[in-house]
Amino acid sequence: MHRYSPFLKSIDAPAVSTYLNAMNKPIHVIGGGLAGSEAAWQIARAGLPVVLHEMRPERGTEAHKTRSLAELVCSNSFRSDDAENNAVGLLHEELRRGDSVIMDAADHNQVPAGGALAVDRDGFAEAVQARIEAEPLISIDRHEVTSLPAAEDGLAIVATGPLTSSALATDIHAATDRDALAFFDAIAPIVHRDSIDFETAWFQSRYDKPGPFGDNAAYINCPMTMAEYDAFIDTLLTAEMTEFKEWEKDTPYFEGCLPIEVMAERGRNTLRFGPMKPKGLTNPRSEGMSFAVVQLRQDNTLGTLFNMVGFQTKLKYGEQARIFRMIPGLQNAEFARLGGIHRNTFIKSPSLLDGALRLRSRPHLRFAGQITGVEGYVESTAMGMLAGRFAVLEHRGRAIIPPPSTTALGALLNHVTVGADAKTFQPMNCNFGLFPEANQRLHKSERRASYVSRARADLSIWLGERQAAE
Repeated sequence: MHRYSPFLKSIDAPAVSTYLNAMNKPIHVIGGGLAGSEAAWQIARAGLPVVLHEMRPERGTEAHKTRSLAELVCSNSFRSDDAENNAVGLLHEELRRGDSVIMDAADHNQVPAGGALAVDRDGFAEAVQARIEAEPLISIDRHEVTSLPAAEDGLAIVATGPLTSSALATDIHAATDRDALAFFDAIAPIVHRDSIDFETAWFQSRYDKPGPFGDNAAYINCPMTMAEYDAFIDTLLTAEMTEFKEWEKDTPYFEGCLPIEVMAERGRNTLRFGPMKPKGLTNPRSEGMSFAVVQLRQDNTLGTLFNMVGFQTKLKYGEQARIFRMIPGLQNAEFARLGGIHRNTFIKSPSLLDGALRLRSRPHLRFAGQITGVEGYVESTAMGMLAGRFAVLEHRGRAIIPPPSTTALGALLNHVTVGADAKTFQPMNCNFGLFPEANQRLHKSERRASYVSRARADLSIWLGERQAAE
């Protein structure tokens, strides 16, 4: 007999009976992206059966191109892998310690990217899918889920991501009785390496910082003079953009992933201090620093494809090819994929979810991934890991102990459940600003180290408590 979960104390006897019967059923995970795949993996590795529902290829989305689980539709970068100085790098470390299938696939399909963790996107997705398909406790259902599971169907995790299908999104809206929030996210173009002019472009990582392969020249750099930059900005500001549908026109952009043309509209030098900043890069064919630099990062293991870093865009396809070929070194560029834009959706998690990611109005349901309002691959993975582990504990009638807010996992969880103001809630990346303050008497240079050491120690305690509880 399972011990009652805390939320059952106020539920009547028939509802308790329904809940206990549901505990004999597999846990359902809706959505086979990063969060869903991670949640399913965590559940199965704990010894419980799980059904992973992924609607592709039966039904596609505006951004996905394949049927693969955990397909990366935007960048191929998991961002900084520096666990000593960067909150995202610390989150990488915590996910690895939690036996993350996503991080394992990323580590085994890594491509040079300086201090960042970037992957061969096809190899990465294939690796995740192979691990999921080989796990005997995971069943994959390739049909669209159009409504939220009922309580009698057992525990379920909704990890449908920012591209939730319209039918399910409608049901989520009805269940939450609150307006869903939405924002636009954009995709950067990918260029064939052999079409880049290396008489102009050169390989170098910013400040020559070596990556895990020992390579301090992981990026392709295309320099611009002041005149070339000004001409580029002038053309960009007058280019034809993708036209939004009427219902999309009031949708805001996510500040962490603005299209380049939107950045350019904010000021002529915005791009020079953003994705086109020249600092830390030295053009070997001229003295000193270039006026602006466009960087490209390796996108596949073979090194034949490179994506334009920070060049997400809503330009029409013809305009992209015309304008991006104005960049020195890319005058003959051939594009494996042009940029694009899609509408993302997320819920007001702080007012809807409890500290264990359960929907307060329907506590048999959990939400995970970008739909909860985290932004980024590893952040989505983190929410999938936590949702999966919490579901396992609840299925077994065990107490749910969230990770401390002093850890990267706990800081993110705290932000989307209780730490943010629901009225102004926006997608958030992992950063040290989400962590409880460290010792203010420490020098600023030492404070970050104190965040990291505290997080590592507290995560060890939490992992031990979790294992003891199981």
